Amino acid sequence: MRTIWNGSISFGLVNIPIGLALATQRDDVSFRTLHRECGTPIKQKRWCPHHEREVEPDELVKGWEVAKGEYVLVEDADLESVALQRSQSIEILRFVDLEDVDPVYFDRTYYLSPAAADAARRPYVLLLRAMQETGMAAVGKFVLWGKENLCLIRAQGDTLALELLFFADDVRAKDEIEDAVQAVELKDAELNLAEQVINSLVGEWNPVDFENEYRRDLRAMLEAKLSGEKIARPEPVAETPVVDLMEALRRSVAEVQGTRAKSAPKKTKAASTGSGSRKKTPARK
Repeated sequence: MRTIWNGSISFGLVNIPIGLALATQRDDVSFRTLHRECGTPIKQKRWCPHHEREVEPDELVKGWEVAKGEYVLVEDADLESVALQRSQSIEILRFVDLEDVDPVYFDRTYYLSPAAADAARRPYVLLLRAMQETGMAAVGKFVLWGKENLCLIRAQGDTLALELLFFADDVRAKDEIEDAVQAVELKDAELNLAEQVINSLVGEWNPVDFENEYRRDLRAMLEAKLSGEKIARPEPVAETPVVDLMEALRRSVAEVQGTRAKSAPKKTKAASTGSGSRKKTPARK
């Protein structure tokens, strides 16, 4: 697997050589902005509205906005004074119960690959097995591309996965939402119907069951345009009428039950009546 960063995991006196590889990659369709008249891609210019002219790269400088329209200029030398020291090690700070880490802190997932040499793989496998047995995960820090990152190392099957984490300062407070929720009282009948809707849709998590339908339809439309086909505009979707909450829940339960009844295999006449070519087993004395 191709890695984008190579280093090690360190905790105590243990050092585990690893490589960092992307675990996810979006397969979205991308577009360029073109000039309709000639089909040429448009270029973005660095334009100064004060001087009304294009600015060259060597004229640019970073600015920190301290008030509306008021900036403090920040030079490269200023940033170098607080630059992080380059490190090729992920330092584990503590082990935590994986279930205690709220997914809201997860930013991006990477795979950690073991070293190529057989002898160097042993500590990787040791940490993996220990995490699998205990259900624990490792919280650590490391420097990637000049930035300090908080991370969580966890077992994912027979692989160590690394989750980049948001710092606590990056996660927005939700007190306003919780206060609004606590002010609402529900009836038992409403809750019972809601639970019926949930139970009627329970199934196993299998990611391949879920398709990005927009991405599929977008690619089909682009292929059709490439083939010279005429693209028809879809009919506008009618607005969903506002209905009573209890009525909406009842309809939801009935709709799911009806869908499942249609998809269920039909019984044969012989199977449903108990008659047919089957021989009756004589009763035991």
